[in-house]
Amino acid sequence: MDEITLTGLRVFGRHGVFEHERHHGQIFVVDATLSVSTAAAARSDDVADTVHYGEVAERIAAIVGGEPVNLIETLAQRIADELLTDQPVHTVAVTVHKPDAPIDLPFTDVAVTIRRSRDAEEEPSS
Repeated sequence: MDEITLTGLRVFGRHGVFEHERHHGQIFVVDATLSVSTAAAARSDDVADTVHYGEVAERIAAIVGGEPVNLIETLAQRIADELLTDQPVHTVAVTVHKPDAPIDLPFTDVAVTIRRSRDAEEEPSS
C-alpha cells in the first residue's frame, strides 16, 4: 500500500474543555497519512485516479473549523471518519497538534495520533 501524507495543516478552531478555549479559539495543526494504492494514478497521470490532497485539506479544515469538541481525540476521530469515506483509502493516521494547549509549564506541543482502517470500522462489535 502506498501513502499520501499531508503535514502541518494549520486551522483555527474552538476546541477544548475550557470556556476560554472555545471563546478565543486557537490554531490546531493536523497531519494525515492515507494508505491508498497510487498505481492507477501513476499509470494514468490523472488526479481522478487518486485521492486529491487539496480536497483532503479542505475537508480537514472544515472539521477543525466546525463544531467544537472537548477533546482532540474526538477531533482526530472525526477527521479519520471523514477521510475513510473515500473509497480508495484503506487506512488513515491522523495527528492533531494543540501547540497552545492550556498547560502552565513550558512545552512545545501536545498531540494525539490515531490510526483507523476501513476494515475495523466495518467489523461488528462484540
